[in-house]
Amino acid sequence: MNFGIPKEVRPFENRVGLVPAAVDSLVRAGHTVFVEHNAGQKAGFSDEEYEAAGAQRVYTASEAYGRAEVVVKISRPTDGEYEHFVPQQTILSFLHLAVASSDLLSTLQKQEITAIGCETIETQDNELPILQVTSDIAGRMAPTIAGDLLGSIKGGRGILLSGIPGIPPAAVVIIGAGVVGINAARAFQNMGAEVTLLDHNLNKLQKADQLFGGKLATMYANPHNIAKAVKFADVLITAASFPGERAPILVTSDSLKTMRKGAVILDLAINSGGNVETSRPTTLADPYYIVNNIIHYCVPNVPSRVGRTGSYAFSNAILPYLLEFGELGVDEALKKVTALRRGVNTLKGKLVHPGVAAAIGLNVEVKL
Repeated sequence: MNFGIPKEVRPFENRVGLVPAAVDSLVRAGHTVFVEHNAGQKAGFSDEEYEAAGAQRVYTASEAYGRAEVVVKISRPTDGEYEHFVPQQTILSFLHLAVASSDLLSTLQKQEITAIGCETIETQDNELPILQVTSDIAGRMAPTIAGDLLGSIKGGRGILLSGIPGIPPAAVVIIGAGVVGINAARAFQNMGAEVTLLDHNLNKLQKADQLFGGKLATMYANPHNIAKAVKFADVLITAASFPGERAPILVTSDSLKTMRKGAVILDLAINSGGNVETSRPTTLADPYYIVNNIIHYCVPNVPSRVGRTGSYAFSNAILPYLLEFGELGVDEALKKVTALRRGVNTLKGKLVHPGVAAAIGLNVEVKL
């Protein structure tokens, strides 16, 4: 099978769809991988490393797409990339169609593309293996980002996350006990912060309580408790989302008026629209803004801050599915591999994902 790895073109996207080690695995399995010139440069991988792994270098995005049966990339395709799509090919990337421009869906439909959203690849036990690894990184980076923004120089409250003897640590509130939330909770707690975790799923809270040995404060995430927790947060992390759907608004603009001046919000659900009413996507070049004296950090591609680690993590998670495609073919793999089948957003141009369809107010065109 022919796989294509185009260079990411979204601003400040430093990752690449496959690292040389993953290319080597595909080539050893008898497949051909076309990698666009300098596709891995920002993640620290040279063209020569890809060629040593057996990849074939191409010099344009048109070639990377045009020679591929399956295209593997990180970021949702931009409108400038639509012209490179090949009718009836398969594209794997983070899509987030619930918040994307309608032009993307229209193009996928017109070109009869089978588009698999990496955020909707879901196993039989409801795990999200691709999203999980990016969430691991985002959660673990949260204290580094929040600690910087809390500093006086950024307009924050001037609080040290860990505190020192005689001075209490920062109060960190995390909404969402999924992969992002749990990783963030562990990272903040390891730094000495005082952490409170909220979720509407009691099973998740029970698991978190066991995981942290009863040393983590938990609250049931209803509107009353969210409003209460927001008031005492020095740092608020929001990470509540559902595969393919628009993230729910859990923190209203009125709630910001009750927060401490200089508090920090990291809306890590911004890829799906965000959990905070005042959130809007930002970039790594201009990552935060202030509303009602509250600092908002709303970067959709946090793992791109560590492009090399982010690329390895994505490659490790996606490679087994690419090998399934290579061995079985796309159609047969979608029949036999549950996680891939659940990840399909459009099948040969037909909208098939129930969550995505509901989020954008359309009906499923074909049932898988």
